[in-house]
Amino acid sequence: MYQAVIGVEVHFELSTETKLFCRCKNSFGEDENTLCCPVCLGLPGAIPVINKRAVEYALKAGLALGCRVNSPNRFDRKSYFYPDMPNEYQTTQAFIPICVNGCVEFEVDGKIKSVGIHEIHLEDDAGKLIHSDGGTRIDYNRAGVPLIEIVTEPGLYSADETVAFLEELRLRMSYLGISDCKMQEGSMRVDVNLSVHKPDEPLGTRTEIKNLNSFRAVANAIKNETERQIKVIENGGVIEQETRRFDDTKGVSTVMRSKETREDYRFFPEPNLPPMYIPVNKIDETRSNLPEFAGDRQRRLCADYGISLADAKIITSDRLIADYFEAVASLCDQREAANRIVRDILQKQNETKIHVTQSCLTAEKLAEIIGIFMSGRISRRTSRQLTDVAFCEPIDIIEYVEKKGLFQIVDEQVISAAIESILCENSSVVDDYKNGKTAAFSYLVGETMKRLKGQASPEIVNKMLGLMLKSNKNL
Repeated sequence: MYQAVIGVEVHFELSTETKLFCRCKNSFGEDENTLCCPVCLGLPGAIPVINKRAVEYALKAGLALGCRVNSPNRFDRKSYFYPDMPNEYQTTQAFIPICVNGCVEFEVDGKIKSVGIHEIHLEDDAGKLIHSDGGTRIDYNRAGVPLIEIVTEPGLYSADETVAFLEELRLRMSYLGISDCKMQEGSMRVDVNLSVHKPDEPLGTRTEIKNLNSFRAVANAIKNETERQIKVIENGGVIEQETRRFDDTKGVSTVMRSKETREDYRFFPEPNLPPMYIPVNKIDETRSNLPEFAGDRQRRLCADYGISLADAKIITSDRLIADYFEAVASLCDQREAANRIVRDILQKQNETKIHVTQSCLTAEKLAEIIGIFMSGRISRRTSRQLTDVAFCEPIDIIEYVEKKGLFQIVDEQVISAAIESILCENSSVVDDYKNGKTAAFSYLVGETMKRLKGQASPEIVNKMLGLMLKSNKNL
């Protein structure tokens, strides 16, 4: 029985305003080669200057993952002969990274697992090769964008474990606010290192699968590479140390190149950047200001607001949604707030591709809608319709409900009078009800709602009709 042994290298583009070593704007989706300068193009004589905010973000990441901070830490040059790196080298932290020796706990299949963090280092990103029309062009807008690379120990043993860890990691980086973590835009990218062996034998030779840009691709690549290596070994072959790419559409990986060794990169200290010293008080201040992460927040929301763990997990999967929920819940019924966000708001977000925090539906307006509904003045259906409108339009809630005639009739005298009239007009149906035909009750409810033009509270109609039938009034 073979066991896969997995480690990952996860790259996060940092959400700084400018690049790592220059003042060029750090922005996705701009026109090609419009965010470049002599520094990020590697022109002779251009001198890099470190982005202080990028260092602060890397420090946050390290402390959030339980790492020890190296002070000093330093940058090194990594020889890199590819056209998307204009310097012909990458500036990274090969020898003394900013953070080392962390550990992350995560949940998979209801069990708590953990994996060690070997290191976190800062580096600059490469440009982007664009293959089209039978040729290739290069966009250097991304060259020099700040990255952190989080490198785990080989402590993951399945696709499910790896994906669960990556989900936890993405959540933590999102809660820190240091990266938008959009895999589809390349701001979170995963490299998987994998080998197989039998439990009583030494670890096998590992391969690296580069640039996986979805959790689905990660899971499929792990399963495919595990099967491939086992098949090679069982057929008498030898696993080559190599770098591979995975085609998620075809479900296969192919060789990119033989795996480089550390010597191939010819690392040496970056002469234009001095070592970085991080004061102890800066480390302590950053640690004390770390946010409440998703797991802790789930437990608190369940305890403080009485919502289910399932709802809490959905709400805390997005820090902004969790903040929005707490703002709404502070103003109205807390369980109803959770219910609306989980079942209505998230669906509306998916339909419109607009985050609720960017919509017209403020926390105050959603709380107002919930309050009117809980008072019985509007139906659940109306409240959902109102939520849809308020999501897209800056309406006054009460004014809109009054104008559209959406308030329910809750006056028991008005409803009682309508029921009396219906009972008198439908004596045969009343007899059917007395003879045990339960469908007769539903019919009488429906006729009452028609008489009141659908504006009566169904709950009150049901209650009043039951009482009047039970007392034999007007029978």
